[in-house]
Amino acid sequence: MSPEIPVVTAQTLLTHAAGLHARPTLKLTMLAKKFAAKIEVAAKPEGPWVDAKSVVKVMAMKTPKGVTLHFRAQGEKAEEALAAIVALVDRDFDEDVEGEKAAHG
Repeated sequence: MSPEIPVVTAQTLLTHAAGLHARPTLKLTMLAKKFAAKIEVAAKPEGPWVDAKSVVKVMAMKTPKGVTLHFRAQGEKAEEALAAIVALVDRDFDEDVEGEKAAHG
């Protein structure tokens, strides 16, 4: 992160039953890539921080359910990016909604 540009931070509890496995990771990274801001995620406030736009790096965190995810972003629309990502995590990566759609046709 560049010291002359403000850093926006956010955190939220990971409640997905399987933690940050393949499908949630893919959704998180795809959303992060929609923003120009540099976005990083960590399982602890002190890090290590990884690029939230990298599926491989986020998956490598092996983050289980119950961990607080910490995000930081810097650059264009950083606040909007973190608000969108936190909302995605808080909605359980929209997986319950998708399951209901599939079950009800």
